[in-house]
Amino acid sequence: MASLYNTKFYHRDLSWLRFNHRVLQEAADVRNPLYERIKFLAIFSSNLDEFFRVRVSDIRQIKTIEKPLRKKLITKPNKVLKEIKKQVDIQQNEFGKIFNEEIIPQLASEGIHLIRHENFSEEQREIATKYYEESLKQITEISCNPCTEQHSVFVKNERLYLAAQTADDEFLMVEIPETEPRFFVFPSADDKTFHITFIDDILKYNLQKEFSEKRDTAFHSLKISRDAELYIEDEFSGNLMEKIKAALPNRDTGQATRVLIDPEMPEDFREILKKALDVTHTDVVLGGRYHNFKDFMQFPNPTQIKLSNEKLPPLPHPVLENCNSIFEAIDKKGQLLHYPYQSFKPVIRLMQEAANDPQVKTIKITIYRAADESDLNDAIALAAKNGKDVSVFIEVKARFDEQNNLKWGAIFRKNGARVIYSYPDIKVHSKILYIEREVEEKIKRYAYIATGNFNENTATLYTDFGLMTAHKKITKDLKKVFMVLERDMIVPKTKQLLVSPFTTRERFTALVEREIALANEGKKGLIILKMNSLQDEGMIKELYKASNAGVEVRLLIRGMCSLVPGIEGQSENISITSIVDRFLEHGRIYIFGNDGDEQLFIGSADWMTRNLTHRIEVVTPILDEDHKKTIRDIINIELNDNVKARIIDAEQKNEYVKNSAKKVQSQLAIYEYFKNLTE
Repeated sequence: MASLYNTKFYHRDLSWLRFNHRVLQEAADVRNPLYERIKFLAIFSSNLDEFFRVRVSDIRQIKTIEKPLRKKLITKPNKVLKEIKKQVDIQQNEFGKIFNEEIIPQLASEGIHLIRHENFSEEQREIATKYYEESLKQITEISCNPCTEQHSVFVKNERLYLAAQTADDEFLMVEIPETEPRFFVFPSADDKTFHITFIDDILKYNLQKEFSEKRDTAFHSLKISRDAELYIEDEFSGNLMEKIKAALPNRDTGQATRVLIDPEMPEDFREILKKALDVTHTDVVLGGRYHNFKDFMQFPNPTQIKLSNEKLPPLPHPVLENCNSIFEAIDKKGQLLHYPYQSFKPVIRLMQEAANDPQVKTIKITIYRAADESDLNDAIALAAKNGKDVSVFIEVKARFDEQNNLKWGAIFRKNGARVIYSYPDIKVHSKILYIEREVEEKIKRYAYIATGNFNENTATLYTDFGLMTAHKKITKDLKKVFMVLERDMIVPKTKQLLVSPFTTRERFTALVEREIALANEGKKGLIILKMNSLQDEGMIKELYKASNAGVEVRLLIRGMCSLVPGIEGQSENISITSIVDRFLEHGRIYIFGNDGDEQLFIGSADWMTRNLTHRIEVVTPILDEDHKKTIRDIINIELNDNVKARIIDAEQKNEYVKNSAKKVQSQLAIYEYFKNLTE
């Protein structure tokens, strides 16, 4: 595996699997409440589904490209796929042990018994029969298929099926209804002992009875993940938005990238199904008796026992919560917000205030992933309806959110907003809002620049920063970014903001080089970066160069990390930790020592090639000293986490940080930090 685990760059997809292993570690962590551990199993499963639909499908497409070009894109795709399958098998086995040997017994100790249909009591069989006859039978689709070489079967993407061989020459395919809850709670006799079963088992019990005359029929679970790429042939001609809209149904019929099959399925029947589904041995993963573990996010707790974390409700912002006007507050001083520790409501209130303020003339915003139901988006629509000049850039190529983004685009346009959709060959990933108000016959500009989406749902789950400011140079720069989006300008010549794909790489490279120069002068060089992902080889080489010059490099990387730390002569001055806890670490922070006068930035760009070269991203400097202190305090807390932080070493073993210092669980400590600000 030398080519995949070389000393320069760790393979991005294998590194992503190591991230998902950190999620699995949370499921195994007995310090977490039982239902939190179950939730992490669900997240692990959901992550893996998307990985096969996106990354594995990409690698398979690369296999079809001619070798010279393929070498530029990826090294030996077959070898990569083989190693991916090996690592996934190891993690799936670990997943099964955690679930069967730890979660199931612990549920039982709390009086919650997750039972199979083989263990139904006589009374439970009667209840299961009644539920099937009254609720399931009429909505359950069953097809009978001949076992012939010519016969093919189509299985819907990410849907759950049961398959059974009923005779030598036919088999059944049963689609499990999505409209019913995945889990069924049997009535309890004493309110102390509860029995829960999968809807799968309700179906298995009844279907085996129904088809028993065709022999002792055993039903086995089956699920297919399909390629999620839309494959727009030519983004530069015609209406790109309409092409994306037309291509969305193809996602349900794309090439199979993973076929999950119950390992108890007989091998001869497995071969019959592979031919009928037109898949190969490479596609098949033996994935357990049950699939779609993401449904465990809604696993019922019928007891009165608290089995989850105590909630950490978003805290009120000390300035914006009770101010008379968000605009007046920003006029006095820029405001920094940090979700989900602080409430997202001030952002919604800013838009609502803008929609109703007669002095507001212009509103411009980018939407990447919108909430399905959104007070923020309702306020944008209201602003347009109220006659404001509203421009909304909607990224329709935000994978898996295309349909929802199109829906909101139609609503905005109906209310009078100018809606601009995706550009060919580039994504708009920035999280920016620009507002103009007419004050005393002069135009006053306001900006909101964030690390996370304009989405009130994810703002309760993802850790992100947002900056509200009326700083003249920043707002002037942001106006230029929107001029680019509206095609009134080709290149934004910004003085404060870093904007991909124009200046971000160049500016970050210069900042790293300055730290190298300081170190070469015998001064302290310092770089602290917090990101979701680090993959771009050019920027990684810059960090290696900084390490070799003696610059101290501290990295907080939540997800994939292609940089290999701790290698003599390459990266011995680089240390990396990754925090996985109750909230998803999502904010991007960039800190450069600057000989004691630190420069801080926040923005939407990871150091991935796509963020630096193929997306429009916006990164803003933090100029206010109070905001600098807040961000630095938070980063210090995270760098000292020794409860939920893992060490990213050269092999990405994911060992927990262990030291003799006082225990610091950074997310709880940060919540207390902001709580103290409000008291």
